[in-house]
Amino acid sequence: QVQLVESGGGLVQAGESLRLSCTASGRTIGSNAMGWFRQAPGKEREFVAAINWNGGRTDYVDSVKGRFTVSRDNAKNTVYLQMNNLKPEDTAVYYCAFGNSPFYTTSLTYDYWGQGTQVTVSS
Repeated sequence: QVQLVESGGGLVQAGESLRLSCTASGRTIGSNAMGWFRQAPGKEREFVAAINWNGGRTDYVDSVKGRFTVSRDNAKNTVYLQMNNLKPEDTAVYYCAFGNSPFYTTSLTYDYWGQGTQVTVSS
């Protein structure tokens, strides 16, 4: 079992930045790809970013490319999502997820999910 706890969300104005953290317990995440997802009110959950086990490969949804950066510190069992130049359309609950493979692919499945952290961006 892996428990994932997200933190770092909050209310910011458009153009500002936030850094989300996802800390795992119960098992090391150092051998697994990790993902970030988000769900806005009334919308389906969508993929935001992912990173493979050693940080050597990352991927992003087009709408956040150039603004968001996913990274990880396996020694701290933590994954990060740096979000810059935030826009109102980034408002959502953000979730991290534990992949079932070391390597990220678009077909990666996720075995464990955090409870989410709210990000609200005002215009």
